[in-house]
Amino acid sequence: MEHLKSGSASPRTTAGQEVQIYSYFGALTLLIYLATPSGYLVDIATSFMLKNQLKVNAEDISRFRLLTAVPAFFAFFFGVVRDQWSPFGLRDRGYFLVFAPMTGAVFVWMAFSKLELSTLTIGVFVAMATFRLAISAYQGLVSLVGQERMISGRISTLWNIGLTVSVLLGAWSSGWVTEHLSPRSILLIIAVICFAIGLFGVWKLRAVFFGIYDQPRAKRSNVWHDVKRLVKHRAIYGAILINFFWSFSPGANTPLQFYLTDRLHLPDSAYANYNAIFAASFIPTFLLYGFLCKRVPQSKLLLWGTVVGVPQMVPLLFVHSALAAQLMAVPIGLMGGVATAAYLDLAIRSCPPGLQGTLMMLIDGLFVLAARGGDRFGTWIYELNKKDGFLYCAIATSIVYALILPLLLLVPKNLIATRDGETSVELETELLNEIAATT
Repeated sequence: MEHLKSGSASPRTTAGQEVQIYSYFGALTLLIYLATPSGYLVDIATSFMLKNQLKVNAEDISRFRLLTAVPAFFAFFFGVVRDQWSPFGLRDRGYFLVFAPMTGAVFVWMAFSKLELSTLTIGVFVAMATFRLAISAYQGLVSLVGQERMISGRISTLWNIGLTVSVLLGAWSSGWVTEHLSPRSILLIIAVICFAIGLFGVWKLRAVFFGIYDQPRAKRSNVWHDVKRLVKHRAIYGAILINFFWSFSPGANTPLQFYLTDRLHLPDSAYANYNAIFAASFIPTFLLYGFLCKRVPQSKLLLWGTVVGVPQMVPLLFVHSALAAQLMAVPIGLMGGVATAAYLDLAIRSCPPGLQGTLMMLIDGLFVLAARGGDRFGTWIYELNKKDGFLYCAIATSIVYALILPLLLLVPKNLIATRDGETSVELETELLNEIAATT
């Protein structure tokens, strides 16, 4: 117990250290989400391999996507592994060193194997599983640093911007590479990115790792005690439900695609361009959140972000041309930026000590379920009435988002009462008591 009593929050981070932290996680975030098998680069590239080279039909491609995504549904278990096991005693760096190159090796195997549906299915499935361990280390580490350095809001901003940029790069580059490069070359490029992530396993940047695992927030126990501690940690429930509802958007994917292309008779490119502009338009309000989080308590940012985000889909009801769809993507993206950053910030703040990977990967897995489930629900609504189906989808999405407002009451007030960089004596006391109960 003495080591816990003497433990305290990490020393306040200097401006120079913050720059190093942001540079480290900025590069890592970009590589992680470019290489992830569930990302645009891998998903679009492999789907075109199936369609163009193997002449696979749409139903089989859909089945391929569902089957290879199965490991993502069990992300929680990969988070538990991250929090309990330390490869070579290197903690998160061990996961980068082992599992990112292992995923790269899987892509190399696919590159030099005969291009077949079975080969791609097995390869992407295995890559999805091995890479979840690298992602669990990334998410656990970035959340731990955000908590200990008291920069969870700024880390959330960086994380979301890096993810958005990787989505844009993946979406735009995937189209070019599928038209100009062979399947083998594409798979080898993805493998190189995975190997590059492995280099983070040997890079022990002092600003990130100094004392990071010695503080109370990194303390852990055995699996059984940690699971009980997770269940008893009141803060997780609001974070889980809020992030789930925000991801459950009935009108954002398939219904929108069919509304633009079938109902409004716009070209297929209108949907693709809308998504690209929509994603890019989040960035200004991500940056706004990074500015405000140091000046305004998170409780207010959560409320403001939710209120602005509730009618996010409504502007699409006024779209009647491809140009209008692209123009409307800007305000729609801007309306969601603060909420997205605030909800991730909340998740980071809500992580129980030593269980950062477990909670973040639980939310990650539920994100996939919510996105797929919301899309399925929205498609069902749309098919009920193709004339006004999208109107009903937009209304349903607004209702789902509005339900986040009462969920904010589930969040402990002392958790969100501070600004980024501020400490809470009450929270630090609760932290030490929680750790003490496991020793």
